[in-house]
Amino acid sequence: MRRKPSKDEIKPGANLRGADLRQANLQGADLSRANLTVANLTVADLRKADLSRANLMGANLRLANLREANLRLANLREANLREANLSGVYLQGANLQGADLRGADLREANLTGADLEGADLRQANLSGAYLRGADLRQANLYGAYLRGADLQGADLRGANLSRANLSGAFLTGTNLQGADLQGADLQGADLRNISYDNKTKYNEGSLLDIYIKQNQSK
Repeated sequence: MRRKPSKDEIKPGANLRGADLRQANLQGADLSRANLTVANLTVADLRKADLSRANLMGANLRLANLREANLRLANLREANLREANLSGVYLQGANLQGADLRGADLREANLTGADLEGADLRQANLSGAYLRGADLRQANLYGAYLRGADLQGADLRGANLSRANLSGAFLTGTNLQGADLQGADLQGADLRNISYDNKTKYNEGSLLDIYIKQNQSK
């Protein structure tokens, strides 16, 4: 049975592996470097909490409120963040490999240099998010909302971006080799210096198709 930690245990570097923190009020708490592997944090209030360098591998954060929390360099590998509020969160350099972020709110989140390889971001809201240099290889972004997002230099090899809204997004220097952009909205997106190959999928007559054809004719 999962244990419920005492208030005294909520501190930097705490060992809270497998702890029961469902619906816990941890607003503004300092849990930097804490061990929260496989902890249950469903519907927890973690607004503006400090979780920098914390280990949240396999943790359940479904429907948690992490608005403006500090998760820099945190380990969220295979964590469940489905429908979580991550708006304005700081995730620079965080490990989100294989994380479940379906339907999550990541508006204005800072994911610069984050590792999202294989992450599930279907229907996630990433409008205005900062994803410069992020690793999104094999990530599933089907139907994701990325309007105005900054993806400059991001690695999107093999990513699923079909039906994603990338209108006004900054895609300068992104690697789209093997990516699926069929049905994606690229209206007003900056496609300068993108990388693509014969496995990149897109609709004939789409903005990406036009860009590639113009680039090949030069």
